[in-house]
Amino acid sequence: MSLRAERVAEQMKKEIAQILRDKIKDPRVGFVTVTAVELSSDLQHAKVYVSIYGDEQEKKQTLEALARATGFVRREIGRRIKLRLTPEIVFKFDESIEHGDRIARLLYRIKAEEAEKHESGGSDS
Repeated sequence: MSLRAERVAEQMKKEIAQILRDKIKDPRVGFVTVTAVELSSDLQHAKVYVSIYGDEQEKKQTLEALARATGFVRREIGRRIKLRLTPEIVFKFDESIEHGDRIARLLYRIKAEEAEKHESGGSDS
């Protein structure tokens, strides 16, 4: 991604987060964090990665609500960021935070099991 595309993506990330927080009235858009924006090199397409707090059903409903709000978000971005063309926006679920959390829980569990082995006198080393 070019330097300009990176700057525009970072600005879009901030603006979209603010739009979702302050302008979207759909109750299905609850705890959403914009984690990243990937812009195509021609700045015409934007993938907006979001992390959603909730169970699988809530995540699905939130993504559906975001898809319905895409036109509104795009218009707001067009007003806030001066570009020749406002990028087409697609919301994508960012699984990296959940993946990291799952790894952290597994590591914690392994560490706890190892500590338990050492306390009970069993030694693998």
